[in-house]
Amino acid sequence: NAEIPPSPHGSISRFEASRWAWLVPAAIILFAHGSRDPLWRGPVEAVATRIRTRLAARAQDGLVGCAYLELMQPDLPSLAADFIAGGATQLRILPMFLGVGRHAREDLPLLVAQLRQAHPGIAIELRQPVGEDPRLLDLLADMALGDVVLGDVASGV
Repeated sequence: NAEIPPSPHGSISRFEASRWAWLVPAAIILFAHGSRDPLWRGPVEAVATRIRTRLAARAQDGLVGCAYLELMQPDLPSLAADFIAGGATQLRILPMFLGVGRHAREDLPLLVAQLRQAHPGIAIELRQPVGEDPRLLDLLADMALGDVVLGDVASGV
């Protein structure tokens, strides 16, 4: 494995990042609403920790963080700028919304459009909100049926 050469400026330049982009997966941003309650961020941060653990198990480095629409920091533009300054050439944004309301339909696409305008050389992928993923919906159904024996679920009883 080739090592990314260090930059004299602390983080790698965009040119250096583009030369080594094949070594670095997209920076992952978990985007959530935010809350005044500091404990609210716990589950979102736990997902970020699990992603980092999985990347490490694959011997991959990657930037993973959480950004919030309101009431908490960092916000999406700040975290994206930090990741880009750290060498990210790609951003993958995963909206952590179960319901697809105004924030997911209107606010987030506007924020992503602003990011694309501010960082035209960066590939930005906006994933579907987690609440639209059938795997998560199946998991939630399985959690609700937690006291049902697996054979009963499979047989429809």
